[in-house]
Amino acid sequence: MGQLRDALTDAGKREVVVKDCVELVDAEVADKRGMGGMAIKAGYAAVKGIKPGFITKVVTDLLPEFAAALEPIYDEAKGNGQPLASYFERNAGRVAEALLAITDGKAERSDRGVVKSTYRRLRPSAKQNVEAAVPRLGRLVEKHAP
Repeated sequence: MGQLRDALTDAGKREVVVKDCVELVDAEVADKRGMGGMAIKAGYAAVKGIKPGFITKVVTDLLPEFAAALEPIYDEAKGNGQPLASYFERNAGRVAEALLAITDGKAERSDRGVVKSTYRRLRPSAKQNVEAAVPRLGRLVEKHAP
């Protein structure tokens, strides 16, 4: 395992990292504006209302893979002596693609047709939404990683 993955999934602080990630998602959803934002907020509220704890479970399940996917970008920032949050922000497209590669694979492997079709419909706007979250994500990783 890499240094970032170890730091973010360490049993002693994993619960706090997951809580911070869920708060990040909540804040990003709350910041959405316009018709697209209304749709995202409605969908997010529905998921949280129908299946309490679902967001926490998803974050918990995805955290090790997300940390591994971010490891090369994290290593570059550390190797160049650059502040992690600002390095992530300058590389927002790469960060987004690294994370979306994980969800792309999960959606593709799903045996649920509704999951695949919904993901395909939402995927075109996903990169933009993930890139918008990168500044918060960079600060979160900086907070919890060495």
